[in-house]
Amino acid sequence: MTDLIISVEHVCKSVTDSTGTLQILRDIDFALKAKETAAIVGASGSGKSTLLSIVAGLDTPTSGTVRLAGQDLFAIDEDDRAALRAKKVGFVFQSFQLLGNLTALENVMLPLELADRKDARAAATEMLGRVGLSQRLHAYPKVLSGGEQQRVALARAFVVRPAVLLADEPTGSLDFATGEKIMELMFDLNREQCTTLVLVTHDKSIAARCDRRITIEAGRMLEEVDATS
Repeated sequence: MTDLIISVEHVCKSVTDSTGTLQILRDIDFALKAKETAAIVGASGSGKSTLLSIVAGLDTPTSGTVRLAGQDLFAIDEDDRAALRAKKVGFVFQSFQLLGNLTALENVMLPLELADRKDARAAATEMLGRVGLSQRLHAYPKVLSGGEQQRVALARAFVVRPAVLLADEPTGSLDFATGEKIMELMFDLNREQCTTLVLVTHDKSIAARCDRRITIEAGRMLEEVDATS
C-alpha cells in the first residue's frame, strides 16, 4: 500500500552473551498509515522501547524489515539512515535530551541549522511561541522546569514538520497535571501537522487517545486493539 508511512515486517531482536540468547522481540508485524496515532503498551521489560528504537533505525533487528516512507531502513547504511531520520522523524524522550550548553531557542534551532534552513531562528522562535515559551527563549535547560523542558523538546521535534513523531514515555518524568498539559499539546501539534505519531507509554488514558494500540508482552505482539472502539 502506497499510503503506509511505517511498515514493520516480522521483526525479531535477540542478544547473546555468556549466559545464552535472550529474545527481546518475536515476529512483530504491523503497519501505520500517514496521520495515524499508535500507542505501544506493555509491562516494563516487554520490549517496547527496543521496538521504538528499531522503528527509528537507531537499533538493528536480528531479522525482519522496517520501512519508513517506503525506504527499507536496513538496506541502507547508517549515514543514509541518519539523513532519512533528519528529514522524516522527530523524537521526544522521557529525559528531554536537551543540550545543556544551548538555550531553549538554540536547542530548537539546531535541527533546522543541520538542515541548512536559513529561517532557523525565525521558525524556532515561532514554534517556541506555539508551545507557550515566548518568554523563555534565552533560558538554559538547567533553569527550566521539567514541563518547560519537555515543551522545548516538543518544539524541537515539531519545528522540522516531521512525517513521523516517535515519543518514548514523554510524560514519565513529569507530575500528573504537567503531563496532561504536555500530552494535550503533543496531540494538538500532531493534528495540526498531520504527523504519524508512535508513542511508548504505560498510561492507559494516553493510549486510549490513539487510533491504534499495539500491546507487547514478553517480546510478542498481542492482538491489536482499536483504542477508540
